[in-house]
Amino acid sequence: MQIDETLLQRLEKLSYLQIPEEQRAQMIAQLSEIVSFVDNLSELTTEGIDPTFAMDNASTPLRDDSSYVERSINDDIFAHAPHAKEHFFIVPKIIE
Repeated sequence: MQIDETLLQRLEKLSYLQIPEEQRAQMIAQLSEIVSFVDNLSELTTEGIDPTFAMDNASTPLRDDSSYVERSINDDIFAHAPHAKEHFFIVPKIIE
């Protein structure tokens, strides 16, 4: 696939991006390099390789969901906060 100005304009429209004129040539070169790398992957021979060779039927081991609070760490954090009260950070109101 050849990356040219027409394709770059189409990609701009699809992605809602605007590429500045001074960066267009560099962008075309970078996209061409990416496409040529991906084209190299099509040359790989995958015959005889099991499509599920990297998959495992075992599930993720689970652990008990238990809460743990180290009060000394919390106290240190809140001691350095500009404004805190009853283990909560106090921040300015941003929604009116």
